[in-house]
Amino acid sequence: MKTDMAVETDTDATDAIVTDQDDTTSTTVDDRSTETESETKAGKESPKSTTTSTRKKSAKGADATTDDDSAETEPSTGDGGRPVGRRPARFGWGAAGVGLLAVITIAASALAIVFGLQLKNRIDVENAGQEALRTAENYAVALTSIDTRNLDRDFARVLEGATGEFKDMYSSSSSQLRQLLVDNQATGKGTVIDAGIKSQSENKVEVMLFVDQTVTNTASPDPRLDRSRILMTMEKVDGRWLASKVELP
Repeated sequence: MKTDMAVETDTDATDAIVTDQDDTTSTTVDDRSTETESETKAGKESPKSTTTSTRKKSAKGADATTDDDSAETEPSTGDGGRPVGRRPARFGWGAAGVGLLAVITIAASALAIVFGLQLKNRIDVENAGQEALRTAENYAVALTSIDTRNLDRDFARVLEGATGEFKDMYSSSSSQLRQLLVDNQATGKGTVIDAGIKSQSENKVEVMLFVDQTVTNTASPDPRLDRSRILMTMEKVDGRWLASKVELP
């Protein structure tokens, strides 16, 4: 009997242990299942939390940016509502700058006037030189072209184009020259080969001329060519260019 009781006791104890183990195992499995389900739910909900957190951070960043823009756009105001922040830059010459600008303007105008006058004077001188050159060429032809049959006409033409020293000299010697030409039945025809301006101003021009003169007379009936170099001084008198000096250098 004792033995049977002992065996039953041991069997009951064994069953109790097995039951405890089964309960423990079941509890462990249930706990793991619960943890798995919790992790699964957490995994599903995590993106939402992350997204929500990100949105919150973005909203905060946008708010911060808006605050910064507002701080830059709207200057802080002090008492009375006047802006205290940065003042707009002012660009002005001031009294000294205006005075300097006036001086520069006056100087530039003066230089323009000076250069303009110089240019005008240069143009006037060049024009005067060309006019005197053409007149000298024509006068050289009149001076070297003589025909004894028309001495009065030729002498009058020479005197008409002369002035000053040369006119006085030609007038005083014209009677002797006339007699010499008549006695020798001399004729002459002049041609200007070349001419150029030696010096020039608005009222006085020196012209160098190279003249060929074909001459005939009783001593030499065949035409003879004489070449002369003439330095003629032209002066402007009453708007006309006249020969004041004729030299044979």
